[in-house]
Amino acid sequence: MLGQMQDSPLLVSQLIDFAAKVYPSQTITTKTVEGELHQYTFKESAKRSKQLAQALLRLGLGEGDVVATMAWNTYRHYECWYGISGIGAVLHTVNPRLFAEQLVYIINHAEDQYIMVDLTFVPLLESIQDLLPSVKGYIFLTDEAHMPETVLKNVHCYETLLAQEDGDMEWPSLDESQASSLCYTSGTTGNPKGVIYSHRSSVLHSWAVCAKSGMGLDASESVLPIVPMFHANAWGLVYATAMAGSRVVLPGPHLDGANICQLINEQKIDFTAAVPTVWTMLLNYLETTGNTIDCLQSVIIGGSAVPRAMIETFEQKYGVEVWQAWGMTELSPLGTINKPQAQHREWDYQRQLDVKVKQGRAVFGIDMTIMDDEGNELAHDGVAFGRLMVKGPWVVDGYFKSKNTALDDNGWFDTGDVATIDASGNMQITDRSKDVIKSGGEWISSIDLENAAMGHPEVLEAAVIGVHHPKWEERPLMIVVPKTPATPPSAEAISEFLTSRVAKWWLPDAIEIVKEIPHTATGKINKVALRTQFKDYVLSTNTEMA
Repeated sequence: MLGQMQDSPLLVSQLIDFAAKVYPSQTITTKTVEGELHQYTFKESAKRSKQLAQALLRLGLGEGDVVATMAWNTYRHYECWYGISGIGAVLHTVNPRLFAEQLVYIINHAEDQYIMVDLTFVPLLESIQDLLPSVKGYIFLTDEAHMPETVLKNVHCYETLLAQEDGDMEWPSLDESQASSLCYTSGTTGNPKGVIYSHRSSVLHSWAVCAKSGMGLDASESVLPIVPMFHANAWGLVYATAMAGSRVVLPGPHLDGANICQLINEQKIDFTAAVPTVWTMLLNYLETTGNTIDCLQSVIIGGSAVPRAMIETFEQKYGVEVWQAWGMTELSPLGTINKPQAQHREWDYQRQLDVKVKQGRAVFGIDMTIMDDEGNELAHDGVAFGRLMVKGPWVVDGYFKSKNTALDDNGWFDTGDVATIDASGNMQITDRSKDVIKSGGEWISSIDLENAAMGHPEVLEAAVIGVHHPKWEERPLMIVVPKTPATPPSAEAISEFLTSRVAKWWLPDAIEIVKEIPHTATGKINKVALRTQFKDYVLSTNTEMA
Protein backbone atom coordinates (compact mmCIF):
# COMPACT_ATOMS: atom_id res chain seq x y z
CA MET A 1 0.00 0.00 0.00
CA LEU A 2 1.29 3.45 -0.93
CA GLY A 3 0.61 6.69 0.87
CA GLN A 4 -1.70 9.19 -0.79
CA MET A 5 0.36 12.35 -0.42
CA GLN A 6 1.15 14.92 -3.08
CA ASP A 7 4.48 14.37 -4.76
CA SER A 8 6.61 17.28 -5.96
CA PRO A 9 10.35 17.63 -6.50
CA LEU A 10 12.51 19.32 -3.85
CA LEU A 11 14.20 22.26 -5.58
CA VAL A 12 16.37 25.05 -4.21
CA SER A 13 14.36 27.62 -6.19
CA GLN A 14 11.42 26.84 -3.91
CA LEU A 15 13.38 28.24 -0.97
CA ILE A 16 13.71 31.79 -2.27
CA ASP A 17 10.11 31.75 -3.55
CA PHE A 18 8.96 30.63 -0.10
CA ALA A 19 10.92 33.40 1.61
CA ALA A 20 9.49 36.00 -0.77
CA LYS A 21 5.93 34.83 -0.21
CA VAL A 22 5.95 34.17 3.54
CA TYR A 23 8.60 36.68 4.70
CA PRO A 24 8.45 39.34 1.94
CA SER A 25 9.63 42.26 4.11
CA GLN A 26 12.43 40.40 5.91
CA THR A 27 15.73 42.05 5.02
CA ILE A 28 19.12 41.08 3.62
CA THR A 29 21.84 43.61 4.52
CA THR A 30 25.31 43.62 2.94
CA LYS A 31 28.50 45.49 3.66
CA THR A 32 29.49 45.68 0.02
CA VAL A 33 32.87 45.31 -1.60
CA GLU A 34 32.88 49.10 -1.98
CA GLY A 35 32.29 49.46 1.77
CA GLU A 36 28.73 50.80 1.75
CA LEU A 37 25.71 49.15 3.35
CA HIS A 38 23.03 47.80 1.01
CA GLN A 39 19.65 46.56 2.24
CA TYR A 40 16.64 45.05 0.53
CA THR A 41 13.99 42.41 1.14
CA PHE A 42 13.50 38.74 0.39
CA LYS A 43 10.80 39.76 -2.07
CA GLU A 44 13.26 41.93 -3.96
CA SER A 45 15.95 39.23 -3.76
CA ALA A 46 13.59 36.67 -5.30
CA LYS A 47 12.72 38.98 -8.17
CA ARG A 48 16.36 39.79 -8.89
CA SER A 49 17.23 36.07 -8.75
CA LYS A 50 14.69 35.54 -11.51
CA GLN A 51 16.08 38.49 -13.47
CA LEU A 52 19.48 36.82 -13.24
CA ALA A 53 17.98 33.54 -14.41
CA GLN A 54 16.46 35.30 -17.44
CA ALA A 55 19.80 37.00 -18.20
CA LEU A 56 21.66 33.68 -18.07
CA LEU A 57 19.11 32.09 -20.41
CA ARG A 58 19.57 35.04 -22.78
CA LEU A 59 23.33 34.35 -22.73
CA GLY A 60 22.57 30.82 -23.91
CA LEU A 61 23.02 28.99 -20.64
CA GLY A 62 20.70 26.23 -19.51
CA GLU A 63 20.37 22.85 -17.83
CA GLY A 64 23.66 21.20 -17.00
CA ASP A 65 25.85 24.21 -17.85
CA VAL A 66 28.30 25.10 -15.08
CA VAL A 67 28.50 28.73 -14.00
CA ALA A 68 31.20 29.73 -11.55
CA THR A 69 31.16 32.40 -8.88
CA MET A 70 34.28 33.95 -7.39
CA ALA A 71 32.77 36.27 -4.83
CA TRP A 72 32.41 37.34 -1.21
CA ASN A 73 29.27 37.00 0.89
CA THR A 74 27.06 39.70 -0.64
CA TYR A 75 23.46 40.10 -1.78
CA ARG A 76 24.48 39.64 -5.42
CA HIS A 77 26.24 36.37 -4.61
CA TYR A 78 23.15 35.31 -2.65
CA GLU A 79 21.08 35.87 -5.82
CA CYS A 80 23.52 33.77 -7.85
CA TRP A 81 22.83 30.73 -5.69
CA TYR A 82 19.20 30.80 -6.77
CA GLY A 83 19.38 32.32 -10.24
CA ILE A 84 21.93 29.78 -11.50
CA SER A 85 20.56 26.59 -9.95
CA GLY A 86 16.96 27.66 -10.51
CA ILE A 87 17.21 27.18 -14.29
CA GLY A 88 18.92 23.80 -13.99
CA ALA A 89 22.43 25.15 -14.43
CA VAL A 90 25.10 24.22 -11.88
CA LEU A 91 26.46 26.77 -9.42
CA HIS A 92 30.22 26.31 -8.96
CA THR A 93 31.53 28.27 -5.97
CA VAL A 94 35.25 28.88 -6.61
CA ASN A 95 37.50 29.51 -3.63
CA PRO A 96 39.71 32.46 -4.66
CA ARG A 97 42.17 31.68 -1.86
CA LEU A 98 43.43 28.61 -3.72
CA PHE A 99 46.75 28.74 -5.55
CA ALA A 100 46.57 29.85 -9.18
CA GLU A 101 47.44 26.34 -10.38
CA GLN A 102 44.56 24.88 -8.37
CA LEU A 103 42.15 27.53 -9.67
CA VAL A 104 43.09 26.70 -13.26
CA TYR A 105 42.62 23.01 -12.56
CA ILE A 106 39.16 23.25 -10.98
CA ILE A 107 37.78 25.79 -13.47
CA ASN A 108 38.90 23.60 -16.35
CA HIS A 109 37.81 20.38 -14.66
CA ALA A 110 34.36 21.84 -14.01
CA GLU A 111 34.22 23.25 -17.56
CA ASP A 112 32.86 26.56 -16.29
CA GLN A 113 31.05 28.48 -19.05
CA TYR A 114 30.95 31.88 -17.33
CA ILE A 115 32.54 33.24 -14.17
CA MET A 116 30.63 35.73 -12.03
CA VAL A 117 33.26 37.70 -10.15
CA ASP A 118 33.60 40.39 -7.50
CA LEU A 119 35.92 43.26 -8.41
CA THR A 120 38.47 42.10 -5.80
CA PHE A 121 39.32 39.05 -7.88
CA VAL A 122 39.43 40.56 -11.38
CA PRO A 123 43.27 40.82 -11.39
CA LEU A 124 43.51 37.17 -10.35
CA LEU A 125 41.36 36.07 -13.29
CA GLU A 126 43.25 38.35 -15.67
CA SER A 127 46.45 36.51 -14.75
CA ILE A 128 45.03 33.07 -15.67
CA GLN A 129 42.39 33.74 -18.35
CA ASP A 130 44.58 32.36 -21.18
CA LEU A 131 44.61 29.02 -19.36
CA LEU A 132 40.79 28.74 -19.19
CA PRO A 133 39.56 27.46 -22.59
CA SER A 134 36.00 26.61 -21.48
CA VAL A 135 35.21 30.10 -20.12
CA LYS A 136 33.13 32.10 -22.60
CA GLY A 137 32.87 35.29 -20.59
CA TYR A 138 32.88 37.09 -17.26
CA ILE A 139 30.12 38.82 -15.33
CA PHE A 140 31.33 41.52 -12.94
CA LEU A 141 29.18 41.65 -9.80
CA THR A 142 28.81 45.43 -9.79
CA ASP A 143 27.07 48.33 -11.51
CA GLU A 144 28.19 50.44 -14.48
CA ALA A 145 29.56 53.17 -12.21
CA HIS A 146 32.11 50.77 -10.73
CA MET A 147 33.05 48.77 -13.85
CA PRO A 148 36.86 48.69 -14.07
CA GLU A 149 39.16 48.63 -17.05
CA THR A 150 40.11 45.02 -17.75
CA VAL A 151 41.88 42.78 -20.24
CA LEU A 152 39.34 40.02 -19.63
CA LYS A 153 37.38 39.12 -22.74
CA ASN A 154 33.59 39.22 -23.18
CA VAL A 155 32.84 41.08 -19.96
CA HIS A 156 29.31 41.89 -18.77
CA CYS A 157 28.08 44.15 -16.00
CA TYR A 158 25.78 42.28 -13.57
CA GLU A 159 23.41 45.19 -12.93
CA THR A 160 23.14 45.98 -16.65
CA LEU A 161 22.23 42.37 -17.42
CA LEU A 162 19.54 42.38 -14.73
CA ALA A 163 18.12 45.73 -15.84
CA GLN A 164 17.26 44.19 -19.22
CA GLU A 165 14.98 41.59 -17.61
CA ASP A 166 11.63 41.91 -15.83
CA GLY A 167 11.83 38.95 -13.41
CA ASP A 168 8.37 37.79 -14.50
CA MET A 169 8.95 34.06 -14.83
CA GLU A 170 8.18 30.76 -13.16
CA TRP A 171 11.06 28.54 -12.18
CA PRO A 172 11.21 25.44 -14.38
CA SER A 173 10.19 22.14 -12.82
CA LEU A 174 13.35 20.05 -12.61
CA ASP A 175 14.14 16.53 -11.52
CA GLU A 176 15.17 16.86 -7.86
CA SER A 177 18.12 14.57 -8.49
CA GLN A 178 19.62 17.06 -10.96
CA ALA A 179 22.83 18.78 -9.94
CA SER A 180 22.32 22.07 -8.14
CA SER A 181 25.85 23.10 -7.20
CA LEU A 182 29.48 22.07 -7.25
CA CYS A 183 32.19 22.62 -4.66
CA TYR A 184 35.79 21.42 -4.68
CA THR A 185 37.76 20.21 -1.69
CA SER A 186 40.67 22.41 -0.67
CA GLY A 187 43.18 19.96 -2.15
CA THR A 188 46.08 20.20 0.32
CA THR A 189 47.48 17.06 -1.31
CA GLY A 190 46.92 16.26 -4.98
CA ASN A 191 44.30 17.95 -7.12
CA PRO A 192 41.09 19.24 -5.50
CA LYS A 193 38.11 16.90 -5.90
CA GLY A 194 34.67 18.04 -6.97
CA VAL A 195 31.57 17.31 -4.90
CA ILE A 196 28.36 17.80 -6.83
CA TYR A 197 25.14 18.29 -4.89
CA SER A 198 21.58 17.64 -6.02
CA HIS A 199 18.54 19.83 -5.48
CA ARG A 200 17.11 17.11 -3.23
CA SER A 201 20.23 16.81 -1.08
CA SER A 202 20.49 20.59 -0.73
CA VAL A 203 16.88 20.99 0.46
CA LEU A 204 17.12 18.02 2.86
CA HIS A 205 20.33 19.46 4.27
CA SER A 206 18.58 22.81 4.77
CA TRP A 207 15.92 21.16 6.92
CA ALA A 208 18.66 19.67 9.09
CA VAL A 209 20.35 23.07 9.46
CA CYS A 210 17.07 24.76 10.43
CA ALA A 211 16.00 22.06 12.90
CA LYS A 212 16.17 22.92 16.59
CA SER A 213 18.67 20.10 17.02
CA GLY A 214 20.67 21.66 14.16
CA MET A 215 21.37 25.39 14.05
CA GLY A 216 17.79 26.19 15.01
CA LEU A 217 17.19 29.13 12.68
CA ASP A 218 13.88 30.99 12.62
CA ALA A 219 12.40 34.28 11.43
CA SER A 220 13.09 36.06 14.73
CA GLU A 221 16.87 35.86 14.35
CA SER A 222 19.44 38.08 12.66
CA VAL A 223 22.05 35.79 11.11
CA LEU A 224 25.58 36.79 10.10
CA PRO A 225 27.14 34.08 7.87
CA ILE A 226 30.85 34.88 8.09
CA VAL A 227 31.88 31.50 6.71
CA PRO A 228 32.38 32.24 2.99
CA MET A 229 29.86 31.12 0.38
CA PHE A 230 32.85 29.60 -1.42
CA HIS A 231 33.75 27.44 1.61
CA ALA A 232 31.73 24.24 2.04
CA ASN A 233 28.45 25.84 0.93
CA ALA A 234 28.61 28.51 3.65
CA TRP A 235 27.60 25.61 5.92
CA GLY A 236 24.15 25.63 4.31
CA LEU A 237 23.24 29.12 5.56
CA VAL A 238 22.31 30.63 2.19
CA TYR A 239 19.53 28.08 1.70
CA ALA A 240 18.64 27.73 5.40
CA THR A 241 18.10 31.46 6.01
CA ALA A 242 15.58 31.54 3.16
CA MET A 243 13.85 28.41 4.46
CA ALA A 244 13.64 29.89 7.97
CA GLY A 245 12.91 33.47 6.92
CA SER A 246 15.80 34.73 9.06
CA ARG A 247 17.11 38.26 8.71
CA VAL A 248 20.44 38.03 6.88
CA VAL A 249 23.52 40.23 7.26
CA LEU A 250 26.40 39.60 4.85
CA PRO A 251 29.91 40.93 5.60
CA GLY A 252 31.36 41.10 2.08
CA PRO A 253 35.19 41.07 2.25
CA HIS A 254 35.30 42.89 5.61
CA LEU A 255 36.31 40.01 7.89
CA ASP A 256 38.74 41.58 10.35
CA GLY A 257 37.94 41.84 14.05
CA ALA A 258 36.97 45.51 13.95
CA ASN A 259 34.49 45.13 11.08
CA ILE A 260 32.94 41.94 12.47
CA CYS A 261 32.50 43.59 15.88
CA GLN A 262 30.90 46.64 14.25
CA LEU A 263 28.50 44.52 12.18
CA ILE A 264 27.47 42.43 15.17
CA ASN A 265 26.70 45.48 17.28
CA GLU A 266 25.18 47.80 14.67
CA GLN A 267 23.06 45.10 13.03
CA LYS A 268 22.03 43.48 16.35
CA ILE A 269 23.23 40.03 15.30
CA ASP A 270 21.84 37.07 17.28
CA PHE A 271 23.65 34.23 15.53
CA THR A 272 26.81 33.90 13.46
CA ALA A 273 29.14 31.21 12.10
CA ALA A 274 32.82 31.00 11.17
CA VAL A 275 36.03 29.03 11.55
CA PRO A 276 38.23 29.43 14.68
CA THR A 277 40.69 31.71 12.85
CA VAL A 278 38.01 34.40 12.52
CA TRP A 279 37.09 34.14 16.20
CA THR A 280 40.73 34.36 17.22
CA MET A 281 40.90 37.71 15.41
CA LEU A 282 37.63 38.94 16.94
CA LEU A 283 38.49 37.90 20.50
CA ASN A 284 41.93 39.45 20.17
CA TYR A 285 40.31 42.68 18.96
CA LEU A 286 37.83 42.69 21.84
CA GLU A 287 40.59 42.08 24.37
CA THR A 288 42.74 44.85 22.90
CA THR A 289 39.99 47.48 22.59
CA GLY A 290 37.69 46.59 25.46
CA ASN A 291 34.68 46.46 23.11
CA THR A 292 31.81 44.04 23.75
CA ILE A 293 29.27 42.07 21.67
CA ASP A 294 26.31 42.19 24.05
CA CYS A 295 23.57 41.43 21.48
CA LEU A 296 25.19 38.22 20.21
CA GLN A 297 23.57 35.09 21.64
CA SER A 298 25.28 32.15 19.94
CA VAL A 299 28.05 31.24 17.51
CA ILE A 300 28.61 28.15 15.42
CA ILE A 301 32.30 27.28 15.19
CA GLY A 302 33.55 24.61 12.80
CA GLY A 303 36.19 23.86 10.21
CA SER A 304 38.67 22.66 12.84
CA ALA A 305 38.50 21.70 16.50
CA VAL A 306 37.55 24.55 18.83
CA PRO A 307 40.01 25.25 21.67
CA ARG A 308 38.53 24.89 25.15
CA ALA A 309 39.88 28.35 26.03
CA MET A 310 37.96 29.91 23.09
CA ILE A 311 34.67 28.37 24.22
CA GLU A 312 35.28 29.51 27.79
CA THR A 313 36.16 33.07 26.74
CA PHE A 314 33.07 33.44 24.56
CA GLU A 315 30.74 32.05 27.19
CA GLN A 316 32.18 33.31 30.46
CA LYS A 317 33.53 36.71 29.41
CA TYR A 318 31.11 37.73 26.67
CA GLY A 319 27.98 35.70 27.42
CA VAL A 320 27.86 34.07 23.97
CA GLU A 321 26.94 30.38 23.79
CA VAL A 322 29.24 28.32 21.57
CA TRP A 323 27.92 25.44 19.48
CA GLN A 324 30.69 23.43 17.92
CA ALA A 325 29.86 21.77 14.58
CA TRP A 326 31.64 19.29 12.35
CA GLY A 327 31.24 18.53 8.69
CA MET A 328 32.96 18.36 5.33
CA THR A 329 32.50 19.52 1.76
CA GLU A 330 31.55 15.89 1.12
CA LEU A 331 28.70 16.20 3.66
CA SER A 332 27.12 19.35 2.21
CA PRO A 333 28.65 20.01 4.92
CA LEU A 334 26.78 19.49 8.24
CA GLY A 335 27.38 16.20 10.03
CA THR A 336 27.24 16.91 13.76
CA ILE A 337 26.51 19.76 16.13
CA ASN A 338 27.20 20.05 19.83
CA LYS A 339 24.20 21.48 21.65
CA PRO A 340 23.79 20.83 25.37
CA GLN A 341 21.11 18.50 26.65
CA ALA A 342 18.93 19.55 29.57
CA GLN A 343 20.95 17.60 32.14
CA HIS A 344 24.19 19.25 31.04
CA ARG A 345 22.99 22.66 32.22
CA GLU A 346 22.87 21.33 35.79
CA TRP A 347 26.56 20.40 35.77
CA ASP A 348 29.36 22.65 36.95
CA TYR A 349 30.87 24.67 34.11
CA GLN A 350 34.16 22.81 33.76
CA ARG A 351 32.27 19.53 33.42
CA GLN A 352 30.09 21.18 30.76
CA LEU A 353 33.26 22.19 28.92
CA ASP A 354 34.38 18.55 28.89
CA VAL A 355 31.35 17.91 26.65
CA LYS A 356 31.48 21.18 24.69
CA VAL A 357 34.96 20.46 23.33
CA LYS A 358 33.53 17.48 21.46
CA GLN A 359 32.11 17.86 17.95
CA GLY A 360 28.67 16.68 19.05
CA ARG A 361 25.89 14.38 17.93
CA ALA A 362 24.92 13.53 14.38
CA VAL A 363 21.98 15.48 13.00
CA PHE A 364 19.06 13.43 11.72
CA GLY A 365 19.95 12.11 8.26
CA ILE A 366 23.56 11.31 9.15
CA ASP A 367 24.55 7.82 10.30
CA MET A 368 27.98 7.63 11.87
CA THR A 369 30.37 5.02 13.24
CA ILE A 370 34.08 4.37 13.82
CA MET A 371 36.10 1.50 12.37
CA ASP A 372 39.59 0.07 12.65
CA ASP A 373 41.87 -0.30 9.64
CA GLU A 374 40.36 -3.73 8.88
CA GLY A 375 36.83 -2.33 8.65
CA ASN A 376 35.61 -3.63 11.99
CA GLU A 377 33.21 -1.37 13.88
CA LEU A 378 34.54 -0.20 17.24
CA ALA A 379 32.76 0.37 20.53
CA HIS A 380 30.98 3.68 21.08
CA ASP A 381 32.38 4.04 24.57
CA GLY A 382 34.28 7.34 24.29
CA VAL A 383 37.58 5.46 24.61
CA ALA A 384 38.05 3.42 21.42
CA PHE A 385 39.10 5.56 18.48
CA GLY A 386 39.11 4.75 14.81
CA ARG A 387 38.34 5.99 11.33
CA LEU A 388 35.18 8.09 11.28
CA MET A 389 32.68 6.73 8.73
CA VAL A 390 29.40 8.35 7.65
CA LYS A 391 26.44 7.80 5.33
CA GLY A 392 23.27 9.73 4.55
CA PRO A 393 21.18 11.50 1.87
CA TRP A 394 23.51 14.51 1.65
CA VAL A 395 26.80 12.56 1.82
CA VAL A 396 28.90 12.23 -1.34
CA ASP A 397 28.54 9.01 -3.33
CA GLY A 398 31.39 9.65 -5.76
CA TYR A 399 33.52 12.57 -6.82
CA PHE A 400 32.71 14.68 -9.88
CA LYS A 401 33.82 13.00 -13.14
CA SER A 402 35.29 10.03 -11.26
CA LYS A 403 34.17 6.56 -12.33
CA ASN A 404 34.98 5.15 -8.89
CA THR A 405 32.73 5.16 -5.87
CA ALA A 406 33.85 7.10 -2.79
CA LEU A 407 32.20 4.49 -0.53
CA ASP A 408 33.23 1.17 0.93
CA ASP A 409 31.38 -2.07 0.22
CA ASN A 410 28.77 -1.28 2.87
CA GLY A 411 28.08 2.25 1.68
CA TRP A 412 30.20 4.08 4.27
CA PHE A 413 32.23 7.18 3.39
CA ASP A 414 35.63 7.42 5.10
CA THR A 415 35.99 11.00 6.32
CA GLY A 416 39.74 10.77 6.90
CA ASP A 417 39.21 11.78 10.53
CA VAL A 418 40.11 9.71 13.58
CA ALA A 419 37.47 9.96 16.28
CA THR A 420 35.78 8.54 19.35
CA ILE A 421 32.01 8.23 19.87
CA ASP A 422 30.71 7.93 23.43
CA ALA A 423 27.67 6.06 24.73
CA SER A 424 25.59 9.25 24.47
CA GLY A 425 26.38 9.59 20.77
CA ASN A 426 28.86 12.46 21.16
CA MET A 427 31.63 12.31 18.60
CA GLN A 428 35.07 13.81 19.16
CA ILE A 429 37.74 14.18 16.49
CA THR A 430 41.11 13.14 17.88
CA ASP A 431 42.99 13.92 14.66
CA ARG A 432 43.05 13.72 10.92
CA SER A 433 44.35 10.26 9.99
CA LYS A 434 47.28 11.91 8.20
CA ASP A 435 48.08 14.20 11.17
CA VAL A 436 48.01 11.79 14.10
CA ILE A 437 51.45 11.39 15.71
CA LYS A 438 52.56 7.77 16.17
CA SER A 439 55.12 7.69 18.96
CA GLY A 440 56.51 4.38 20.17
CA GLY A 441 53.45 2.51 18.96
CA GLU A 442 51.08 4.92 20.75
CA TRP A 443 49.00 7.70 19.20
CA ILE A 444 49.23 11.34 20.27
CA SER A 445 46.44 13.72 19.27
CA SER A 446 47.85 16.89 17.72
CA ILE A 447 44.42 18.52 18.18
CA ASP A 448 44.37 17.95 21.94
CA LEU A 449 47.90 19.32 22.26
CA GLU A 450 47.05 22.40 20.20
CA ASN A 451 43.89 23.10 22.18
CA ALA A 452 45.75 22.75 25.47
CA ALA A 453 48.37 25.25 24.31
CA MET A 454 45.66 27.68 23.21
CA GLY A 455 44.64 27.95 26.86
CA HIS A 456 47.92 29.72 27.66
CA PRO A 457 47.16 33.44 28.11
CA GLU A 458 50.11 34.49 25.94
CA VAL A 459 49.44 32.08 23.02
CA LEU A 460 47.51 33.35 19.99
CA GLU A 461 47.74 30.19 17.86
CA ALA A 462 49.39 26.79 18.13
CA ALA A 463 50.05 23.93 15.72
CA VAL A 464 51.56 20.50 16.36
CA ILE A 465 53.18 18.17 13.83
CA GLY A 466 55.06 14.92 14.15
CA VAL A 467 58.76 14.96 13.29
CA HIS A 468 61.14 12.04 12.96
CA HIS A 469 62.68 10.61 16.11
CA PRO A 470 65.38 7.91 15.91
CA LYS A 471 64.00 5.97 18.87
CA TRP A 472 60.25 6.64 19.04
CA GLU A 473 59.54 6.97 15.28
CA GLU A 474 57.74 10.32 15.71
CA ARG A 475 57.52 12.94 18.43
CA PRO A 476 55.49 16.16 18.62
CA LEU A 477 56.91 19.52 17.60
CA MET A 478 54.80 22.50 18.67
CA ILE A 479 54.79 25.75 16.69
CA VAL A 480 53.39 28.78 18.54
CA VAL A 481 52.37 32.30 17.52
CA PRO A 482 52.46 34.60 20.57
CA LYS A 483 49.81 37.25 21.24
CA THR A 484 52.58 39.81 21.80
CA PRO A 485 55.49 39.13 19.41
CA ALA A 486 57.78 41.60 21.19
CA THR A 487 57.53 39.69 24.49
CA PRO A 488 56.73 36.07 23.64
CA PRO A 489 56.44 33.36 26.30
CA SER A 490 59.39 31.03 26.59
CA ALA A 491 59.24 27.44 25.37
CA GLU A 492 59.88 26.37 28.96
CA ALA A 493 56.89 28.38 30.24
CA ILE A 494 54.57 26.83 27.64
CA SER A 495 55.85 23.34 28.40
CA GLU A 496 55.30 23.93 32.13
CA PHE A 497 51.76 25.13 31.37
CA LEU A 498 51.05 21.91 29.44
CA THR A 499 52.42 19.62 32.16
CA SER A 500 49.18 19.57 34.15
CA ARG A 501 46.97 19.41 31.06
CA VAL A 502 48.25 16.47 29.00
CA ALA A 503 49.98 13.16 29.66
CA LYS A 504 53.69 13.53 30.34
CA TRP A 505 54.68 11.47 27.31
CA TRP A 506 52.54 13.74 25.10
CA LEU A 507 54.58 16.84 25.95
CA PRO A 508 56.20 18.27 22.80
CA ASP A 509 59.91 17.56 22.47
CA ALA A 510 60.44 21.09 21.17
CA ILE A 511 58.47 24.35 20.93
CA GLU A 512 59.22 26.90 18.24
CA ILE A 513 58.00 30.50 18.54
CA VAL A 514 57.13 32.00 15.12
CA LYS A 515 55.53 35.16 13.74
CA GLU A 516 52.81 33.32 11.82
CA ILE A 517 51.50 29.87 10.95
CA PRO A 518 50.48 29.05 7.37
CA HIS A 519 46.79 28.40 6.66
CA THR A 520 44.92 26.62 3.91
CA ALA A 521 42.47 28.31 1.55
CA THR A 522 39.67 27.45 3.98
CA GLY A 523 41.35 28.98 7.03
CA LYS A 524 42.66 25.77 8.60
CA ILE A 525 46.23 25.34 9.80
CA ASN A 526 48.26 24.05 6.86
CA LYS A 527 50.00 21.00 8.28
CA VAL A 528 51.42 20.08 4.86
CA ALA A 529 53.27 23.40 4.67
CA LEU A 530 54.48 23.06 8.26
CA ARG A 531 55.80 19.55 7.65
CA THR A 532 57.69 20.87 4.61
CA GLN A 533 59.04 23.83 6.58
CA PHE A 534 60.28 21.63 9.43
CA LYS A 535 61.17 18.50 7.44
CA ASP A 536 64.83 18.64 8.52
CA TYR A 537 64.11 19.45 12.16
CA VAL A 538 66.33 17.46 14.52
CA LEU A 539 65.02 16.45 17.94
CA SER A 540 66.96 15.42 21.00
CA THR A 541 67.24 11.65 21.47
CA ASN A 542 66.73 11.91 25.23
CA THR A 543 62.93 11.84 25.25
CA GLU A 544 61.44 9.47 27.82
CA MET A 545 58.12 7.73 27.09
CA ALA A 546 56.85 7.86 30.67
